[in-house]
Amino acid sequence: MAVGLVIGGGPAGLMAAEAMADAGVKVIVAEAKPSLGRKLLMAGKSGLNLTKDEPLPAFLDAYREAAPTLTPMLDAFGPDAAQAWAQGLGQELFTGTTGRVFPKVMKASPLLRAWQARLRDKGVDLRTRWRWTDWSSPESSPNSGPDSRTTLHFDTPDGPQEITPDVTVLALGGASWPRLGSDGTWARHFDIAPFRPANVGLSIRWSDHMQAQFGQPLKSIALSAGDEVSRGECTITRCGLEGAGIYALSHILRDGTALHMDLVPDIPLDRLRAKLAKRRRGDSLASHLRRAIRLDPAKRALLMEFGRPLPDDIAPLLKALTIPHDGAMPMEQAISTAGGLRLSDLDEGLMLRTRPGTFAAGEMLDWEAPTGGYLLTACLATGLWAGRAAARYAQR
Repeated sequence: MAVGLVIGGGPAGLMAAEAMADAGVKVIVAEAKPSLGRKLLMAGKSGLNLTKDEPLPAFLDAYREAAPTLTPMLDAFGPDAAQAWAQGLGQELFTGTTGRVFPKVMKASPLLRAWQARLRDKGVDLRTRWRWTDWSSPESSPNSGPDSRTTLHFDTPDGPQEITPDVTVLALGGASWPRLGSDGTWARHFDIAPFRPANVGLSIRWSDHMQAQFGQPLKSIALSAGDEVSRGECTITRCGLEGAGIYALSHILRDGTALHMDLVPDIPLDRLRAKLAKRRRGDSLASHLRRAIRLDPAKRALLMEFGRPLPDDIAPLLKALTIPHDGAMPMEQAISTAGGLRLSDLDEGLMLRTRPGTFAAGEMLDWEAPTGGYLLTACLATGLWAGRAAARYAQR
């Protein structure tokens, strides 16, 4: 029986392991941390957004330049398949008003427990505290024979160990959340596209006057950077702005693009001017803004922070307040990362062109997507794709 090795016990790695086991390959999963799926469990703390229930063409748009490569994988395992997969693990699901799909229990642990049990039932050997350190075979050509199999070395609780599998799937994650296992240290073995933070907050140096607003949400706003607009919400934090609205633009903002905020996106400019013209005698500006357009304290604070000296006509300022920033927060605070193994360095089955028999999947590949179910679905889809391709390779 062919032996397959998966390095990395997150969603992509476990999906690859199951695909190989279903194809009759004996599978070993090596995970550096004491338990599997740690980042999945962290995602479960905010409800575990599994996928987004929308037509595949719209779903694919979220992956931007990586969409052409990912299309066949997401066609094989897209939003519908992701929901069926979770239901197959005993999870009842619900779809929110924005199309985001969650388990009804709003956490990841029941799903992960059921998945691990199913993998063990299929004979998958799950090994924790097995940290990959190196490999000993040289890079080879795609025409190399079976004698070119790679030997992989690990640090384990029982000392150094090595495995020489018939096929390997790497699912080592990106470089965000290092304490959960995605520390990017694997990159030293490859020539990669540099890591960059994705789905990350925006760093802003506030004046002392903003301290009272730390933790306050900004709702009913529109954010714009370059040619892109986000209607998501965000939160004022000690270090800047965080939340889905900012995350959706982080791929632009991290490079220094200017950020503009429409504080009243549902009021057209001419109507806004008309409302602001009806100011009561003796009303302070704060009271007037509160009465006329229901501008809450957090928005008024932002206006004072970045809009002064206020012009006589403040309507255009309210519609496009420039928010000075210092770019993205540190990568360790990002939900995900861009960069990693270049898609052009992999074949159509996600096998490394320079290392036959070694495949890769998940966030260690150079693609990115916004939050909203796109990240997890693509990790599962690439894991399934790589696992199936690896099984075919092992059984040639």
